Amino acid sequence: MSEKKENRENNQKKFDLQERFIDYAVRIINVSEQLPETKAGKHVSFQLLRSSTSTAANYGEAQGAESRSDFIHKLKIALKEMRETEVWLKILVKAQLIIPSAKLSPLLQETDELISILFRQLADTAKKKNEK
Repeated sequence: MSEKKENRENNQKKFDLQERFIDYAVRIINVSEQLPETKAGKHVSFQLLRSSTSTAANYGEAQGAESRSDFIHKLKIALKEMRETEVWLKILVKAQLIIPSAKLSPLLQETDELISILFRQLADTAKKKNEK
């Protein structure tokens, strides 16, 4: 495969992943709109909105990173925020703030997949850094 074609495919994957993070954040926004107007509902809603949208933003910033270390730093922040989002979703399930909680299963699955992708990107980037 030519280097130019490989770069184009890598850029397409990055764009697709950016869109996936944005779609994920929108799904979280929709969940937060369904939460009750209680103290707990408002608190969890705020935390979910903050961490999920931060993930999308930090992944986007990573794509324009100024250096490899900047890229790694922004990916680490995105991963941290994804893990936090996962915790808040699990709290929603256990507190039964969304009924039935099975509605959240696809979102939890997507959370796990996105965490794995970010972790793999970090590992691959760190490996490339060590090879140089």
